[in-house]
Amino acid sequence: MNSLEQLGWNPEWMSAFATIESEDLEPARVLEEQKDLMRIGAARGELWAVTTGRLRHAAAEGKDLPAVGDWVAVEACAPSAGRSRIHAVLPRRTALLRKTAFKRTDAQVVAANLDTVFCVSSLNREFNPRRLERYLTLVWESGARPVLLLNKADLCADVAARRAEAETLALGVPVHIVSAREGLGLDVLEPHLGAGETTAVIGSSGVGKSTLINRLAGAELLTVREIRADDDRGRHTTTHRQIVRLPGGALLVDTPGMRELALWDGDEGLAQAFQDVEEAAARCRFRDCGHASEPGCGIRAALDDGTLDAERYAGYVKLKRELAHLARRQSERETLDSKRRWKRMTVAMRSRPRKGFR
Repeated sequence: MNSLEQLGWNPEWMSAFATIESEDLEPARVLEEQKDLMRIGAARGELWAVTTGRLRHAAAEGKDLPAVGDWVAVEACAPSAGRSRIHAVLPRRTALLRKTAFKRTDAQVVAANLDTVFCVSSLNREFNPRRLERYLTLVWESGARPVLLLNKADLCADVAARRAEAETLALGVPVHIVSAREGLGLDVLEPHLGAGETTAVIGSSGVGKSTLINRLAGAELLTVREIRADDDRGRHTTTHRQIVRLPGGALLVDTPGMRELALWDGDEGLAQAFQDVEEAAARCRFRDCGHASEPGCGIRAALDDGTLDAERYAGYVKLKRELAHLARRQSERETLDSKRRWKRMTVAMRSRPRKGFR
């Protein structure tokens, strides 16, 4: 097995790469992001690479640029030849996207071409059902398989109650209780860590992602910092995304802790993460039911008989409104960008000399 196959290379990726017409390029996978530099894995070994100006210019948005997990086309060169250059990004099979921070209406690729995503929450005071719903929505939308890990079982007085609460919101998702620090429960993760498969680990700062990866790797690969004693809030340990190789051949993507996680796209992910809410809404008498005082409302009936939790429904409504607001901003941005393009074209046409006139 060569190094590309160890990174997940298969006939599907080979077919995608064959569409790139250049004998001077070879396939590689992005293993780490360090601002403008990227560590890539190619058949000849690991290299540091930069994105070509042409690729940056052709990218309509930041999400079109290479990210950790991407398969890319790079200049063929030896590891001793210095920095390589990334000329193209192969079409992604899956992509974990989130909206960039603050008021910008752009998408950020957390990681690409994932098979599974471990959504990690700790069982101390950091446990937050609404945050877990947001993570699960994000992962379902990406196309990868979500797995919910409830970490720090050694710090929880009632693990069974926490697990039951998590299972009510993680419909159709495996829920595992683990203690990365104590090394407990990690054997149940083996089915999700096949050789050549890529799994991302996401969660807030302090939930134990780095400790978990170190345990699975069997070595202290990542720095671990203690949470704050006064409020159980975590300190950022990971500052950039990178792929860590496990002894069994699995690939783990370590990601920085995300205290704020704004969705980018989520209609399909929301429907998958909130199947119970969608099923209740499907029982409404009227298709345009506002779920307020309309007769025959399936949502109101489910809330009244207790089959739907009020806080869970409120979380659903909040995410739905957030996505609707984002869609409006995206539409406004597209309209503004279109006007700017037409303005530039008009100025360019007016500046061209007319034939027959001097």
